[in-house]
Amino acid sequence: MMMLLLQKKGFDPHPHDNMEIITYVRSGAITHKDDMGNEGRTEAGDVQVMSAGTGVVHSEYNLENEATNLYQIWMFPNKKNVKPRWDAKQFPKEPVEGKLKPLVTGFDSDHNDSLKIYQDAIIYAGKVNKGKSVEQTIDRDQAYVLCSEGKIKINDIEIKKGDGAEITDLKNVKITSLEDSEILFIDLPR
Repeated sequence: MMMLLLQKKGFDPHPHDNMEIITYVRSGAITHKDDMGNEGRTEAGDVQVMSAGTGVVHSEYNLENEATNLYQIWMFPNKKNVKPRWDAKQFPKEPVEGKLKPLVTGFDSDHNDSLKIYQDAIIYAGKVNKGKSVEQTIDRDQAYVLCSEGKIKINDIEIKKGDGAEITDLKNVKITSLEDSEILFIDLPR
C-alpha cells in the first residue's frame, strides 16, 4: 500500500500481532516508537521492518516539515508467535546496474546485509538510469513489481510511476528503464 502522511501527522499507539510489516520510505521520513523500547527515524530510500509476533504496540509519525510518501507492505509470517522485533537500515542511494539490491529477506537467506523477516520472500529495490536494464530471477512462485518513479518495461510490458504488475509463470524477467526510474520488486510464495 502506498501512503502519504502529511507533515506533523501519523498514527497514535496501536497494536499488531503475527504480521510482518515492511516500510519503505520514498520521500520525507517516518519516526517509529514501540513498547519494546525501540525508537528510530527512517529516511527516504531506507527501510524499516517490524515482526509483530506475540504482540507489539507502536506509533508512527511524520515529524518532518514536509509530506512523507512511503510504501507499507504487510505479509503473514511463516512462523507465528515469535518475539516481536523492529529494525531499520539505510541503503545506498546510487543507481544499480545488472541487478536490483535485496533490501529485505527471510531469516534463512544468504543475503547477510539485508533486513530480515519471518517469511520466505525477498524485496529488491533500486534506481535504474534511463536506457539501462536489470535482470531479475524469480526464485519463488510469483513476483510483484512496483514502478515508484519513471517508466519501465518488464519484458515487453510497459508500466509507469504508480503502476504495479504481478508476474506468474516466469522465472526470469528483464526490466528496462525507459526513463530514470525507481523499482520495487517483491519475490514471494503464493
